[in-house]
Amino acid sequence: METRIVMLGAAPETRGSIASVVDAYRRAGLFDRWAIDYVATHGDGPLLERVAVWRKAVRAYAAQIALNRRLVVHLHTTPQRLWTDSVFIGAAMLARAPLILHLHGGGFSRLFDHADLGGRAILPLILDRAAVVAVNSDSLRTWVAKVTRNANVVTFPDPVTISVTERNAVPNLVLFLGRLEASSGIFDLVEAMAILRNHIPDARLVCAGDGDRDAVAAHAARHGIADAVKYTGWVGPSGKRALLESAAAFAFPSHEEGASIGLMEAMGAGVPSVASCAGGVSDVVVDGVSGFVVAPGDKATLARALRNVLLDGELARRVGAAGRETVRRRCAPERTLPPLEELYRRLGVTESSFELKKAA
Repeated sequence: METRIVMLGAAPETRGSIASVVDAYRRAGLFDRWAIDYVATHGDGPLLERVAVWRKAVRAYAAQIALNRRLVVHLHTTPQRLWTDSVFIGAAMLARAPLILHLHGGGFSRLFDHADLGGRAILPLILDRAAVVAVNSDSLRTWVAKVTRNANVVTFPDPVTISVTERNAVPNLVLFLGRLEASSGIFDLVEAMAILRNHIPDARLVCAGDGDRDAVAAHAARHGIADAVKYTGWVGPSGKRALLESAAAFAFPSHEEGASIGLMEAMGAGVPSVASCAGGVSDVVVDGVSGFVVAPGDKATLARALRNVLLDGELARRVGAAGRETVRRRCAPERTLPPLEELYRRLGVTESSFELKKAA
């Protein structure tokens, strides 16, 4: 009897990094090479639709556990979903199925710090019992190592598949991809844009992402740049590609740990990027070489770095090219997937039996 993989994560087209990563897996052929049954645990939409997706996931997951005596569980989760996903984690442990607990996004340290006594006890237990804890940045790996005795913590950079073959940058256009909330640094960026407009009066900011748009718009109005900020809402791959083609610079001023797929996609598209030195940014951005790094909350330095990129075309081209090469070497699927596939093999899954079954 072959060992199968049950992978749990976001439904296709769901907002957030998990759907992007799973889509990259599919595009790179991971689901063709391995016996993977994918179960969508969550999606976007009204509450009743999201509850229906979760209930369907519970039933499908239970059926997989009942039907397959040899099973590996690969669960993608975020700080916002960890407690909800604990149902799937607990079931894997009860079934004695090896669990790959794949952490995405920033905020795990904040989740732990703000949890009650029960939560602060449960989170290390979950991490301890996983067969492997997978993270996407060395900084998140360092934090995980502080709260668990589990020695099997591995770093898998997120695969990046969005690429731009030809850019036609709009002068002085700054792009932000991410949630419109304080932890993403969007309010800092608005203030930095107000400073920047003193030097580049036609500088503009495009915010692509969901969240508290009204609060950001009010903040922009207070700083006198309401007319310089545009909001697209969440955009899918084609919309994101169009924005990356037109952006003159990309800003990622986050306050939290983790690595941003948006930042990786911008760098991979050759867009010169300015990012805060929070978490996984230091894994990919070398200040002045593959991008520019500023301290979280330092609006003046953020504005100065953006000004340099926007006014110095040669600098922008050099940094953009170095960023593209960095992402190609680190995040191309042909580089990120082999270590994951080797992990599957170590956990007893074989791809050959699945390929033979498909051929038959």
